[in-house]
Amino acid sequence: MLTTQVTLTDQQTQVLRSIAQRTGRTEADVIAEAVDQFIAQQISAEDRQAAQQQAKGAWQDRADLPDLKSLREASSRYPTFNETQPEAGWAEAAPLPLYATTRGHERGSC
Repeated sequence: MLTTQVTLTDQQTQVLRSIAQRTGRTEADVIAEAVDQFIAQQISAEDRQAAQQQAKGAWQDRADLPDLKSLREASSRYPTFNETQPEAGWAEAAPLPLYATTRGHERGSC
């Protein structure tokens, strides 16, 4: 085990002492646990970032998938802009069917 020295602000020192007293542990134990948690978070973040980098572009060569614009136009969730007739502006999204309700009420009512 390594013994090391750290410099803490007055506020950090007060909070550390308070946590140690409240939990019945030493300040060194509280610091060691905090370092363990920080390391675990960093490793998890690095793992997530590495997984995202590996997945990046995984779907780019798929010819069987529609483009995002086509998906949005086909979706009733997003209003669409009529590009062929700009004066028509934005169209309202289609209403949800009766079975698609929230808390027993139709969309838009409270």
